[in-house]
Amino acid sequence: MSETMKAVRLHMFGGPDVLCYENAPRPQPAAGEVLVRVHAAGINPPDLYLRDGYRALPPEWQPSPMFPLIPGTDISGVVAAIHEDVTGFDVGDEVYAMVRFPDDLFTGSGGYADYVAVPANQLALKPRSLSHVQAAAAPMSLLTAWQFLVETGHEAPNPFQSFPHVPIALKGKTVLVNGAGGGVGHLAVQIARWRGARVIAVASGRHESLLRELGAETFIDYKKVAAEKHIKDIDLVIDTVGGPDMARFLTVIRPGGALYLVNPLAFTAYDEAARRGVTVSSIQVRSSGEQLKQAGVLLENGTLRVVVENTWPLSAAAQAHERASRGSIQGKIVLTIE
Repeated sequence: MSETMKAVRLHMFGGPDVLCYENAPRPQPAAGEVLVRVHAAGINPPDLYLRDGYRALPPEWQPSPMFPLIPGTDISGVVAAIHEDVTGFDVGDEVYAMVRFPDDLFTGSGGYADYVAVPANQLALKPRSLSHVQAAAAPMSLLTAWQFLVETGHEAPNPFQSFPHVPIALKGKTVLVNGAGGGVGHLAVQIARWRGARVIAVASGRHESLLRELGAETFIDYKKVAAEKHIKDIDLVIDTVGGPDMARFLTVIRPGGALYLVNPLAFTAYDEAARRGVTVSSIQVRSSGEQLKQAGVLLENGTLRVVVENTWPLSAAAQAHERASRGSIQGKIVLTIE
């Protein structure tokens, strides 16, 4: 096995053009790790934020990285080597993972590469019915929706709030998913439906057919209708979009209901939420091989479906990031690796 590999690396922060496809040292699995030959790597918003230097974060949160670094958290591939202390996987196993997130949030998780070393407890066997492209599209979006709606699965401190996030029971409830056509959104629609909720999907009109197929009972085209002016008595809103106007959904949530914020940094209306009796909650998604195993059963049997809008070869990561930066993606974008 060669000591080098192809990877996409950053030598500075900036736009998509700073992504360099080049030779890099091939990692070795350390204690507790598995070396994976990557076949596909999903693109997620934190990849874009890292490439840009996390400039939207408060200065004290911004990274001081050691270049060069390899971005990319979501991978699907084949086990190439295993550290001697690891059990539960064999060379040749097809696996998928969200790699070291948020542990390597600012330093790059290494997924945009031929090989990546992954902690064994963050790996799960790839659902057999999924291609590597489909599996690579799943981990971060799937774990985000799962940890919001099913089980947080860890007791790590929550950087966004002083109390732990506790998913509410969804059976018989009405759930609105804002940004339902995106990576987290389309999986949140399906998970909420699986948990017994009636789902209202808010997205642009081009997503309507897909979201109805995925289980949305009601669809609202936000480009034509302001959702908050036409609905009421919602038990839960999960906002995957973020931005300064998230508080508008407080008016449609019934007392005792909840507003879940995937990106809570711009939300300031906590006092108003308290007056209305609405719980506002968020999570920091964390890697979990066990949860990918649990959710993988639902991917395997077709209960959940992961949607891929487009693929690019790893060498075209800059073009893929440029597309991702424009937003309005249906599902996910994935890099393929030969």
